[in-house]
Amino acid sequence: MYLKVNGIELFYEKCGSGSPIILLHGNGEDHTIFDVLISQLSRHCTVYAIDSRGHGKSSSVKNFDYRSMMEDVAAFVTELGIENTMLYGFSDGGIIGLLLAIEHPNMLSKLIVSGANTLPSGIKTINAILMQISYLFTRDQKLKLMLTQPNITNAELNTISTPTLVLAGSKDVVRAEHTRMIVANINNSVLKILDGESHSSYVVHSDKLYGIIAPFLAAAGQ
Repeated sequence: MYLKVNGIELFYEKCGSGSPIILLHGNGEDHTIFDVLISQLSRHCTVYAIDSRGHGKSSSVKNFDYRSMMEDVAAFVTELGIENTMLYGFSDGGIIGLLLAIEHPNMLSKLIVSGANTLPSGIKTINAILMQISYLFTRDQKLKLMLTQPNITNAELNTISTPTLVLAGSKDVVRAEHTRMIVANINNSVLKILDGESHSSYVVHSDKLYGIIAPFLAAAGQ
């Protein structure tokens, strides 16, 4: 399905019934990375799996900005009249989720982010160097986005009131101390470092993620 927001067409898949949850993929991906998770969540949730602008079947764009991508999601929620939605965001999707909780504090009932960073310096040096080399050869604007953004301050994180679960793999591309810093600056947040997992190993086409996030989604008063 398509929805026009902010002058672009967002493609999304909707399935299931029950409490709403939005799924946001990472850089260079689309909603199909969540195929297993969608099947599991849709048993008791209404799942909205979105292709971000410039990704998947959504409108192509020349330049990328996390705040514009966040406002696309905010407009999506408003246009469809989705209330008290939960949100799970992976990598870039997690960054968008954090920004949404900052700029629209009453929009989300629960937030889960995994492999998210709030500054480019949150990425491990070797991974940042590899991205820089790739960008020099490809000039891929999605790579430029990760090299120059996000720029979320600790003061902004302090304003998040949404119950938040922060996930990262023990072998993540995001620095462990950076992930801990995010949790330290969000009230009512919980950290889970997943032993042996990489940035994406428990997320992309994986049956592991549902069991990790289900208790948090189900818990009352989180």
